[in-house]
Amino acid sequence: MSETEKIEKEADHHPYRRPVDAATLILVDRTATTPKVLVGKRHDKVVFMPGKFVFPGGRVDKSDSRVPVAAPIPKALEANLLKGSPKITPVRARSLAIAAIREACEETGLCLGSRSAAPKLEGEWKPFTDAGLLPDPSGLFLIARAITPPGRVRRFDTRFFTADASTIAHRVEGVIHADAELVELVWVEIGSKPLADLHTMTKNVLNELEKRLATGPLSHDAAVPFFHFYGGRMHRDVLGGA
Repeated sequence: MSETEKIEKEADHHPYRRPVDAATLILVDRTATTPKVLVGKRHDKVVFMPGKFVFPGGRVDKSDSRVPVAAPIPKALEANLLKGSPKITPVRARSLAIAAIREACEETGLCLGSRSAAPKLEGEWKPFTDAGLLPDPSGLFLIARAITPPGRVRRFDTRFFTADASTIAHRVEGVIHADAELVELVWVEIGSKPLADLHTMTKNVLNELEKRLATGPLSHDAAVPFFHFYGGRMHRDVLGGA
């Protein structure tokens, strides 16, 4: 049985769980002919996708709707985030974009921000204050949305964002180590062997990004795919489509 078939026929012995909003950030380095993406290897003892190469990400926190930002999310990005069902508010759309930036900084030490003399931020946002930054979502693009199938121990309604490596404004040292959630962090060329170990859904999203990158500069006008499951199988729709 292929990995895709295993996903499509996921065991249903776990009780139904409503998917939790989450965000993932795919950082892209386009300075060479073949683009590279940043992936991290998850610790073997974590519950969700242990030992797998993943893109940094996680669930939305309450603070994501309140933290001040250096620039608002682009209106076209907001419009893409508002597409689909269930309907969300512009505040929730902003939270999703900000969550992607926060999770990337927490898990990789790479912070997307712009210089600002704003009030000090605490907790998970402290690295931005230490570097004189506020999070800046203006360079984000929505690549895909995916919902974990029923029957899983953890379920997420994830929005996958991408941003160019040039938007990284600060690096926190010591985040990646043997006892961290991500134990290894590498830039790898799209299509290279290390990416063959990605989770099937992650590979689906990366394929979408590769197609977008092949057309030239990223645009908010491109169709955004939505991967979800019903009838025991995965379906690919387009957000806002009929």
